[in-house]
Amino acid sequence: MKHVSILVPEGAILGSIEGPRQVLTEVNKYLGSLGQMPLFQVQLVGLSDKVAVAGGKYTVYPDALADAVQRTDLVIIPALDGDLGQTIADNKAFIPWIQKHYQNGAEVGSLCVGAFLLASTGLLNGKQCATHWMAAGAFRQLFPEVHLVEDKIITDEQGLYSSGGAFSYLNLILYLIEKYAGRNVAIFMSKAFQIEIERRSQSPFIIFHGQKNHGDEAIRKAQEYIETHVEAKITVDQLASLLAVSRRNLERRFKKATLNSIVEYIQRVKIEAAKMSLESSRDSVNEVMYNVGYTDPKAFRSTFKRITGLSPIEYRQKYNSDGIISG
Repeated sequence: MKHVSILVPEGAILGSIEGPRQVLTEVNKYLGSLGQMPLFQVQLVGLSDKVAVAGGKYTVYPDALADAVQRTDLVIIPALDGDLGQTIADNKAFIPWIQKHYQNGAEVGSLCVGAFLLASTGLLNGKQCATHWMAAGAFRQLFPEVHLVEDKIITDEQGLYSSGGAFSYLNLILYLIEKYAGRNVAIFMSKAFQIEIERRSQSPFIIFHGQKNHGDEAIRKAQEYIETHVEAKITVDQLASLLAVSRRNLERRFKKATLNSIVEYIQRVKIEAAKMSLESSRDSVNEVMYNVGYTDPKAFRSTFKRITGLSPIEYRQKYNSDGIISG
């Protein structure tokens, strides 16, 4: 039997504590219905005997205190709420605890922005990690030594797991169930809880907001120019001339400030505008393409799919309100 410790940090999001507990407990019930022994011993583990979560709206009573847990096989770190820096500080006693159990052979998985607590241990340095796309900028600033993969829903590296944003944590739980209990059990759980088992990317859900909290006024002007001239074909040389700086200096400063190259930033802005149009208008895909400055349908489709994970037509079918209603 595998011992699972679901942490109960101060300020955690209640659903990402109860959700994994419920799904893993249901695995035991399902196995029992097949005449098999339960697979998971699930415990809620806290730093105190009662923990305020969800901004103090709820209180969780852990099954065990962290100091009392001698051995565990899997540690699950739920999503955190509020000011992440303060929440990590409030739960800093978990950091050496997680480090110790990982060094003793436990695997560790973070859900959504629980990745901030996992990254605080240093265990993710040099490794891949996923988190909610809305927290990507803050994560990169705090943990530059971690390889954040913004589009991924699941990462799995050397016994360390992470999930993308919000309820996509359920995909990581299914992934772990498949690893420990097999494909058939994972498929049954996906049907029982109505989770899309094969979803691996959060790219379709990402809304691009350029990083502007950097203090470089010239780069901010470049960003604003790009964002207000979506329909134009903007070149790096054009921007450099506009700002009266060398191309090399502009490219270096732009990458440092925004974490994107200039070409990447232009593409992201154009595709974000295209997404909004596909969601809300009845313009054809070609009209949308021209409106955001593309003239080559193949290049537009390729860039759109690379950034969103969907073709323009698939994106419209999934998110356009007329398509949703008619569907």
